[in-house]
Amino acid sequence: MSQSKIIKTSELSWLDITNASEKEIDYLRKKFKFDEEDLIDSLAHKHAQRPKLLVRPNYIFMVIIFPVYNRKTREITPAELDIYITNDHLITLHYNQLEALMNFFGICEKDANERQTYLNDTSILLLQEILDRLYQKLFPMLDHLSLDINNIEKNIFSHKEREMVQEILVIKRNIVYFRKIMQSHQMIINKIIEQKIRNHADENEMKYFYHDLIDYIQDIWNTLKNYQETIDALEDTNNALVTFKLNDIMRTLTIVSVIVFPLTLMAAIFGMNVVKMPFINDQIGFWEILSLMAVASVSMYLYFRYKKWI
Repeated sequence: MSQSKIIKTSELSWLDITNASEKEIDYLRKKFKFDEEDLIDSLAHKHAQRPKLLVRPNYIFMVIIFPVYNRKTREITPAELDIYITNDHLITLHYNQLEALMNFFGICEKDANERQTYLNDTSILLLQEILDRLYQKLFPMLDHLSLDINNIEKNIFSHKEREMVQEILVIKRNIVYFRKIMQSHQMIINKIIEQKIRNHADENEMKYFYHDLIDYIQDIWNTLKNYQETIDALEDTNNALVTFKLNDIMRTLTIVSVIVFPLTLMAAIFGMNVVKMPFINDQIGFWEILSLMAVASVSMYLYFRYKKWI
């Protein structure tokens, strides 16, 4: 269900739209004369295919995607955020997935002091504060991934290799998705810094604040790279242990089959319907055959023990 809220100060207005419908898009079209292509990207269920930053004559249009952790499915999924930046308006459109954004809007909406603090300058600096909070929200997700990796490592060396196969795949998938989502962020932030847009912000001031965001992105990217290398190494270790156990089982089964083979062979031979078969007509022939089979099996067993194969 679509919903729109606005907070204002004498300097700036922040319009936040959730699940934008045709009604909200039509309002933006008439009120701000935004480009039709950008409005189509912002319509709910018309997700943009890629992050981007476009400088239009009277505004900036930005699409950026953040990772969100779904506790139910244990998946990291993308959450799109569309942003329109004008001289005196900041417009955010999203799908009710970005908790940090919604919390920040709620704080500014309810608290006049907070509202005056963050909405008393330019829209580009308000955007920096929003992005700052969104990036800080990603670090607990990294901590959660780290705990999962440590748990996998602990269980691998606690003889739970088989159970960890699926867990490793889940973590690897989440790291890959996380990295894929974060791949374009530095490019987007650098584009914002490089744009010399009149009346949006002092260039030096903007660079000062936005370079903090680049530091966040680099920290997140380096951490994910380290996690990727770690989980790859753990997967190799787990696969080696699983393979070793499987080979050990196969060796045991092979030895058992070789030990049992003389019994099977003799049973087949003495089961043939042939006249004058040794031991057949003896009174103790049955026990003699059993003794012969036992001697053969024990000999095979002792041979394997001598070779230290068992």
